[in-house]
Amino acid sequence: MAFLSLEPFVPSGSDFEGTKELFKALGFEIKWDAGDYAGLQKEGASFILQRLNNKEFAENFMVSIGVSDIEAFWKEVNEKKLAEKFGVKFSPPTKQPYGTEVNMIDKAGVCWHFVG
Repeated sequence: MAFLSLEPFVPSGSDFEGTKELFKALGFEIKWDAGDYAGLQKEGASFILQRLNNKEFAENFMVSIGVSDIEAFWKEVNEKKLAEKFGVKFSPPTKQPYGTEVNMIDKAGVCWHFVG
């Protein structure tokens, strides 16, 4: 028996549709949409976005995504002006013991760690 995937349920905050658009701008594809839940995927990374607006939960939830080239990711985020367009926050690449990361606080308050 093998584990085949891990797909966390991630809260969208109050703007479910806007959050879907943010992740589409980051390159995620909506694989399915059931109204209050949507499956998003980009290459080997996938998660389920849920229509949930719970600020305390979201601000204490973190997701880590490995990327092949963190500098290219950072360049793309800035060129697309995603922070300004979606009202989210990105931190510049920062060296950590486990790699270099760019953090994003999404529309709900979830902290995403993009690590390369």
